[in-house]
Parts: sequence; C-alpha cells; structure tokens
Amino acid sequence: MNDKAISAENLTKQFGTFTAVDSISFDVGRGEVFGFLGANGAGKTTAMRMLCGLSRPTSGSAMVAGFDINRESEKLKKNIGYMSQKFSLYEDLKVWENLRLFGGIYGMKDKEIAQRTDEMLGELGLESERETLVRELPVGWKQKLAFTVSVFHNPGVVFLDEPTGGVDPYTRRQFWQLIYKVADRGITVFVTTHYMDEAAYCDRVSIMVDGRIEALDTPSRLKENYAAGSMDEVFRQLARKALRSGD
Repeated sequence: MNDKAISAENLTKQFGTFTAVDSISFDVGRGEVFGFLGANGAGKTTAMRMLCGLSRPTSGSAMVAGFDINRESEKLKKNIGYMSQKFSLYEDLKVWENLRLFGGIYGMKDKEIAQRTDEMLGELGLESERETLVRELPVGWKQKLAFTVSVFHNPGVVFLDEPTGGVDPYTRRQFWQLIYKVADRGITVFVTTHYMDEAAYCDRVSIMVDGRIEALDTPSRLKENYAAGSMDEVFRQLARKALRSGD
C-alpha cells in the first residue's frame, strides 16, 4: 500500500503573467499532520485549492488520497474534507441540520448520519447546542462545527485553510486538540497557517515564500538547521534570502 496521502510534482498556478504557485514538489505521509506555512499572499490557499480539485493547475501534477487531481477531481472531492477560511455553514439551519445536510452531500446513509451526529456533537462538547441556529453560535463554536463538517464522512485527507484565524490563543490551542484527535484516527491533516508558532503542533512543515517552498522538515530540525530559536526566526531568514535572490 502506498504510504503517501499527498504527492505533488512541479505543481504550478499562473494567473496571466503572475505566478502564484511556482513548481512546488512534496509528499505527505498517511496520518501526518502537515503544516503549510507562509505569510498572507504566499500562495498557500492557491496550492490547497489545486490539491482539493477546486482549481486546475497550469502545469504539474499531484495525487491526493489516491486520486489524480487533473483527471479525477470529482472523485477526489468526495473523498477528502475541506474547511475554508470562511466557514461553509448554513447560518439559518440548526447545528444538527448542518451535519445531516453535509452527511447527505457525501452520500452517507441516514442511520450513519444520525450515529455520527451524536458521536461528533458529544466529542466536541456541542451536544447542548444541537438545536441552536448556526448564526447564533459564537465564532469559536462555528469554527468547531465547520471542522466537524469537514471530517464528518471520515475522509482520508482533510484540508484546513487558515482554520484558527480570528480566534484567541486559548481557542486556537483547543482547536489543535481536535486536529490531534482526527489524526489519531488515521486521517491525514493538511493545514495552512500564517501563525508560525503553530508549526510546533505539526509533524512536518513546509514554508512558502512568494509561491515557492523554501524549506520543508520537522520544526525542530528547521530551527536547528537555521540556528533559530523560533519558527518566526526561521521564516524571517527564508524571507530575507528569497528577497536577496530576487534582486
């Protein structure tokens, strides 16, 4: 069995003369928590959308959860989870209704949806909010629900696009505990973030600068290789290096 959940080769996306993602290549192992780090505008979301089958690459290829992103994008979408920066929730539906709706979209049976709804609401501490309209939930709880929706159908890979944006540090740490629970079930987690401190929560991280992957390794090895005390310092070194090479 192939132990790679994601394998990208020379993946490139251009918009006119602008290159948003510049020939990136990397692998992500099954069950790995993989951080895709970079400043806003580095190309993270564009790369993720290609890997999810939502945007066709200009060139290059990738296999995700066993599917070719160029030739099998529709099959791919049904076998992965995706949490966007703007939560894909129906504000005028209740919490449980959102879960039922998305379960149906993913082709789950009614009995399985009901069972999973009970499991997930209990696991996330949202059982008391089962009948609450989503629009009435605090941002942190909407975040939990959006994450629950993305993994509700037990996908092989889940993509999380800046999932901890707009919440306080305590809520961010709580959210990472949810990510670990999912990873413990064998789901591969691919997460983009511009919070460099969140690198410590990942098994491995890549750092994007101006559409290119400038470094990829475990957080500890990256700090060791760049003689840095933090991932912020690693990123600053890589950004300065990229700036000099572009002069």
